Amino acid sequence: MKRFVLSSVLLLFLLGGWLREIQDLKAVTLSPFCHKNDIRQSAHRNVTVLLWHWPFGFPNSLDGDVCWDLYHIPRCHLVVQHSFYNTADVVVFHNRELVRGHQKLPLHLPRPPGQRWAWMSLESPEHNGNLQQYANIFNLTITFRRDADISIPYGELLPRRDGEDEQGSEVAAPQNKTALVCWVISNYRKRQKRSQVYKQLRAIIPVKLYGHWSRRPLSPKALLPTISNCYFYLAFENSVTKDYITEKLWRNSYGGGAVPIVLGASLSDYKAVAPPRSFIHVDEFATIKALGEHLKHLAEDKKRYDEYFRWKQLWRVKLLADWRERLCRVCSQYNTLPQYKVYADLEAWVSAPNSKWV
Repeated sequence: MKRFVLSSVLLLFLLGGWLREIQDLKAVTLSPFCHKNDIRQSAHRNVTVLLWHWPFGFPNSLDGDVCWDLYHIPRCHLVVQHSFYNTADVVVFHNRELVRGHQKLPLHLPRPPGQRWAWMSLESPEHNGNLQQYANIFNLTITFRRDADISIPYGELLPRRDGEDEQGSEVAAPQNKTALVCWVISNYRKRQKRSQVYKQLRAIIPVKLYGHWSRRPLSPKALLPTISNCYFYLAFENSVTKDYITEKLWRNSYGGGAVPIVLGASLSDYKAVAPPRSFIHVDEFATIKALGEHLKHLAEDKKRYDEYFRWKQLWRVKLLADWRERLCRVCSQYNTLPQYKVYADLEAWVSAPNSKWV
């Protein structure tokens, strides 16, 4: 009996030590190239992220400890010098420059052990070009999709701090409404679903147009004040695809103080990221005529209309527009990123959300 008790105590002691060690590692996963002695250090060392080329050719300053100074993300080293290639933990390639031939993948260079290559894009699938050429190359995806390895949405919600106003203004609906529905559109294509919905909607209710297509362009300074004059804003995306929810919702609608009428991602995708009762999805209505009638009645009922702004009492919108912040997120998630992942068919993953990776 004594031997059993002593054995049990010893087992619990060893188990407790093992659990403490696992807790200290904070979910660090093993790289196939890592040695066991390096596991603990990898949780606390600097992570080097090499951006192979600046998106759209517009560089930002990387002076100082950028990720910590701007976003309070520690131990993150952002570099753009190719001389860091052999020591980089993650190399990030922006898709637009690759598909247009402005940049090339360094396939001629041997990949250092444990290094991962990340494919980055904020474009909808139909604007990403031919991705079949990138089979079995990339280990990580950095996109707006929630199921990407590193998700970088156009915007996100943060809890509102006590006493914090919406940029010094009230959280109620703006009172200077002069137009029922507005739409800012520069690239109009008849075949797009948003164009078809607009054509049907304007036959039922007035829609005020702005943008280059209507020959009424708005300056950046005039954009939000103009939208604030509208009860509703057509936050129509140019593509109907998973999680593709751009600044049309986060900046134009929410920032402009108009209730967004959304089209693009599914209703469930919007519900997953946007506040309840803060938007109206086209798919919620059997016909566009029913949508138009609903908007007319809602604009006439101040109490019901104001309910679409109640969410601002609890939440505020954070816009993600700086590529440096997106890259810093690689570091904040580094120790939980998959170690053995490779996209055997990147094209299939981008185009079909339910496709599998291996």
